[in-house]
Amino acid sequence: MSERLKTGDTAPAFTLPDADGKDVSLADHKGRKVIVYFYPRALTPGCTKQACDFTDNLDLLTAAGYDVIGVSPDKPEKLAKFRDEENLKVTLVGDPAKETLEAYGAFGEKKNYGKTVTGVIRSTIVVDENGKVEHAFYNVRATGHVAKIIKDLGI
Repeated sequence: MSERLKTGDTAPAFTLPDADGKDVSLADHKGRKVIVYFYPRALTPGCTKQACDFTDNLDLLTAAGYDVIGVSPDKPEKLAKFRDEENLKVTLVGDPAKETLEAYGAFGEKKNYGKTVTGVIRSTIVVDENGKVEHAFYNVRATGHVAKIIKDLGI
């Protein structure tokens, strides 16, 4: 398991395929703040709730200067199905090799229903316009997390 990121760290660079198979890089967002959130699996109840919350608040976040990228280990085809079925507006990218998940400290041991398992740790990293970590939230809940981010960012 990799180290968790802290405020002031340089956000690890990444280039991952989106739901349409097009590459999306953190570098594409230079000069804008980016909310990068990590979730376990598309088309599951908690992940759907979280993605819908981000979509519902996307205009507010964009107006405040934030772009939103959701990262999961899913392949582009599954992300496209997820986006289309749920009418998601956030950018979804897939990391089947889990390299970006590990670089951000969002993959490793976690508790799931009382058992220790290895998997995606639901996390959100806010990256500033210079590529530095502004906030790092780990082990977040799917429900209510977007509202908490909005409050914490003062939006």
